[in-house]
Amino acid sequence: MYFCGVIDRFKLNINKKFKEFRTQKLLLAISGGLDSRVLLHLLSQCKLSFGVAHCNFGLRAKESDSDAKFVEEICTKNQIPFEIKKFETKAYSQKHKISTQMAARELRYSWFEELLEIKDYDKIVTAHHLDDQLETFMINTGRGSGLSGLTGIPENTSRVARPMLPFTRKEILEYAQAENLEWREDASNSSDVYLRNALRNQVISKWKTYAPHLMSNFEDTLSYIKQSQYALDFIVNQWKEQHFIHKGAHIHIDLKDFKKLTPVEYYLNALFSPYGFHTRDLKDLLNAQSGKYLKSSSHRLLVNRGEWILEENSFTQISEVLWDIKKPLLQPIKLHVDSTFENNNSCVSLDKSRLIYPLKLRKFEEGDYFYPTGMQGKKKLSKYFKDEKYSQIDKENQWLLCSGHTIVWVINRRADRRFTIEPTNSNCLILKTK
Repeated sequence: MYFCGVIDRFKLNINKKFKEFRTQKLLLAISGGLDSRVLLHLLSQCKLSFGVAHCNFGLRAKESDSDAKFVEEICTKNQIPFEIKKFETKAYSQKHKISTQMAARELRYSWFEELLEIKDYDKIVTAHHLDDQLETFMINTGRGSGLSGLTGIPENTSRVARPMLPFTRKEILEYAQAENLEWREDASNSSDVYLRNALRNQVISKWKTYAPHLMSNFEDTLSYIKQSQYALDFIVNQWKEQHFIHKGAHIHIDLKDFKKLTPVEYYLNALFSPYGFHTRDLKDLLNAQSGKYLKSSSHRLLVNRGEWILEENSFTQISEVLWDIKKPLLQPIKLHVDSTFENNNSCVSLDKSRLIYPLKLRKFEEGDYFYPTGMQGKKKLSKYFKDEKYSQIDKENQWLLCSGHTIVWVINRRADRRFTIEPTNSNCLILKTK
């Protein structure tokens, strides 16, 4: 299957895909088991700068402590910087109501991220290999994954690198034996309690018996899937660049153009799942009326007159501000007293004798009305917004200047005629937003 030894291929892989390793300080996540023990040896052979981090999850009593002691001895003997931390994994699992495996993962990567910051490491390095890829592929297939889920474990991200992905478990074992390396065996790996173990022990091991070239064929399959995903990503990103129109802090998407895409379900997922939205909900939103929206943990997607508007969620919204006019207002909008009147929407001339101080800035409330300049009678603000073709986002972002509870100025749009006065009047208060 291969024409050179593990160490030579490892060096080739580093030179091809991980050139940055030569100048980086790496943090090797090590359990003490076969895979990470071999990776420690390979990194040393390549004379790369790295330290070691070992998590003692305390799940196997004395065995867990023995693993930690083994890692400490290996690092001390080879003069490798190391960090070891013991976790209360079961307590964390119960507190957060998650599985033990998930608890261990969260604790592990949270601690690794801390070490990157406080110890000035550049990247976490793990010992995932090709057999791990096959197990992940099968797990994701069973979960009903899309194409992106079948591309497997990413090889190199901004925070985590996996330089052993091209190697099989068999090759790693043979290398360790040839180099007389010692490692710790985790007895839990032989248990079929977890799905990954069951696939490894009961399915894949037998599959390899009937298909001697399984791993090399799977590696080819994975390569083809990744190529297909790259091609689709290119097409999706091209469409996104042309049709995600940025207007200030918002992105506008024409629904007429979007509905021409086929299959629409694929594009819904590819374009909007990165923002935390689910395809089923998005399909319902395609034909929803204006004003309807979806909210994810990070974004909101709003229907507005034949388009979708995408915006980031704001977690620090201010709904009301008092202003005494003695100093310019800087937040949430800029507003100041001026001596010169300008005949435009960003300037207003008010009768200061009619105003109640401090003035108030607030957002729209149901039932609001005002007496718009240039119109007769009063008008509900909701009707004014509709006539002016406000989107839901426009409504939410519109600030109102009020005297007490009464609207004085729909800022930058229209004033209430009960409060306006000629700018030449001695009782005039000129306000500007620019």
